[in-house]
Amino acid sequence: MTGKHVLALSGGVGGAKLAAGLAAVLAPKDLTIVVNTGDDFEHLGLTICPDIDSVTYALAGLNDTVRGWGVKDETWQAMAMLRALGEADWFNLGDRDMGMHIARSWRLRAGDTLSQVTTRLTRELGIAHAIVPMSDAPVRTQVGTAQGWLDFQRYFVAEQCRPVATGVRFDGVPGAAPSPAFAEALARDDLAAIVICPSNPYLSVDPILSLEGVREALVRRRVPVVAVSPLVGGASIKGPLGKLLGELGRPVSNVSIADHYSNHRGDLLDHLVIDEADAADAGGLRERGLSVTVCPTVMCHAGDRERLAREALIAAGIETG
Repeated sequence: MTGKHVLALSGGVGGAKLAAGLAAVLAPKDLTIVVNTGDDFEHLGLTICPDIDSVTYALAGLNDTVRGWGVKDETWQAMAMLRALGEADWFNLGDRDMGMHIARSWRLRAGDTLSQVTTRLTRELGIAHAIVPMSDAPVRTQVGTAQGWLDFQRYFVAEQCRPVATGVRFDGVPGAAPSPAFAEALARDDLAAIVICPSNPYLSVDPILSLEGVREALVRRRVPVVAVSPLVGGASIKGPLGKLLGELGRPVSNVSIADHYSNHRGDLLDHLVIDEADAADAGGLRERGLSVTVCPTVMCHAGDRERLAREALIAAGIETG
């Protein structure tokens, strides 16, 4: 236990891995995990929250580490029946995963907020750490293309990221406030560090930073902000980050990651953790005034997640014992 609170900002798969590592080395009272909800959408009458579910499954030990998303030991009978009935099948929902979406959807319709539902579902799965949505208001990530603006899941899953991206925007902001637990974490007297998990800066972290007052609060708190780069060997392990950077006119490099976060009110980022395969980037990053940690950042096993979590915390000046 540190006696100092850590606020983690996370997207889906990569972010979920580090979030699980942080939860393994920090006591529940010392960690709040705020998760992107810009990917959320309504499908087949259900409210789907992909990033919240990725983090939840990772902390509950239910995530499918082979497929990289969803629940392990999944079956697909409901999806097969839906397909046979002529319903949309472009977004796969496993049977166990669908149970999560059904539980969430009916409780939302009963009047609970997304924060209340998320707390209930994570507690029922035995998770003691706080996993909270970035906002209870709907914020939807959209990707600009030659065909117009596409909702994120249509771009990412249905179109497999094939359209050339011309921009990214967040429907619902300005106007969406941080969730109560997010706002509370930002205001804590014992807040000691903010860790940005290795998630896509444009698609997973920017939605969180776009919420009312969040960027200003992060800068105002004057605590270390440590980001773990989602790039390894000059490429993204999963997802469209490399393609997106190129299409937006940016090199696929850690310099682009640092510059992007620096554009958020100038002094958002203090420290960048990069993979050992990108050690040559360290000098240029330090010339920009950043502190840099070079270490293995690929997380294949629980030990990798915990080791990287400790590296990020050390970079923030927090000892975990």
